[in-house]
Amino acid sequence: MSGNTFVAIAADGRLFGLDPQLLFDAAVTAVNVFVLFLLLTFILFNPVRNMLKKRQDKITSDRENAENDKKEAGALKAEYEAKLKDAHKEAEQILSDARKTAMHNETKIIDEAKAEAARIIERANVEAELEKQKVADEVKQQIVTVAAVMASKLVARSIDEKDSNALIEETLNEMGEKTWLS
Repeated sequence: MSGNTFVAIAADGRLFGLDPQLLFDAAVTAVNVFVLFLLLTFILFNPVRNMLKKRQDKITSDRENAENDKKEAGALKAEYEAKLKDAHKEAEQILSDARKTAMHNETKIIDEAKAEAARIIERANVEAELEKQKVADEVKQQIVTVAAVMASKLVARSIDEKDSNALIEETLNEMGEKTWLS
């Protein structure tokens, strides 16, 4: 057998020969694996760990921000609902005030209309009274005119009492009965 260290069965009957070269090769391989582990740790594992740590921190930060945003949204919603209720109350108050103002204006307009109607009726009554007075004056004028005509006729005709009564009766019939009643 040659100097091959990897022999299936060693010359002395062992499965593999544990010689110094094998131990040296094993030690060098172990050191290489350790150095490779350290090198990979600095080149790959630490950056990956840092990236994972940053990602975990970002996720935690995003989660906290989401919780804060959710709390703020809840607070804003409560504030909005309160403002909405206040707006509804204010709208109701404005409508109530508008109704009261409308009722007041309606009452005022009705009172003004009643007062105007009373003034119109009063003016009509005054005008009717003036017209009545005017008609009465005209009737008096006509009576005076009739009396003067009668007096001139009486003087022109010296008539007796019977003719005078007939003349008065005739004049009264011409003027009508309604003239004396008003």
